[in-house]
Amino acid sequence: MRRVVVILAVMLVSVGAGAQRAQQRQTSPGAGQPVEVFKSPTCGCCSKWVDHLRSHGFTVRTTDTDAIDDIKAKHQVPQGARSCHTALVGGYVVEGHVPAADVQRLLKERPAVAGIAVPGMPIGSPGMEVPGMKAQSYDVIAFTKQGTTKVFASH
Repeated sequence: MRRVVVILAVMLVSVGAGAQRAQQRQTSPGAGQPVEVFKSPTCGCCSKWVDHLRSHGFTVRTTDTDAIDDIKAKHQVPQGARSCHTALVGGYVVEGHVPAADVQRLLKERPAVAGIAVPGMPIGSPGMEVPGMKAQSYDVIAFTKQGTTKVFASH
């Protein structure tokens, strides 16, 4: 009988912990938030970034396009902030390999910017992990429609 009670207690704790994790995912900024990602049909690092967002609770839809520069121009991504893919989420533009935590912060704080970006493709940023290579330091920059930029986060 004692063994049954112990097993039931362990099961209840496990169920409670799983429910708590699910609740945290639902209440975190970005949970279930739709993200539209525009990327090249052949870009593997873009697909890895999409997986990164999904693992943090975002609902991601991808559109493969060979006209990615047109998307960037349409959404006024500054030349110096551009990367390989462009995403739209919550009224913002997210350019390149931005960590999900920074996207969540953007959606929580709602600053007066057009979007955030990780220019280029730094090794170690989400989707750009390379086994055996040390991650590079990089900044996430915020940008306005006028092209003004400032550092939003550093990694």
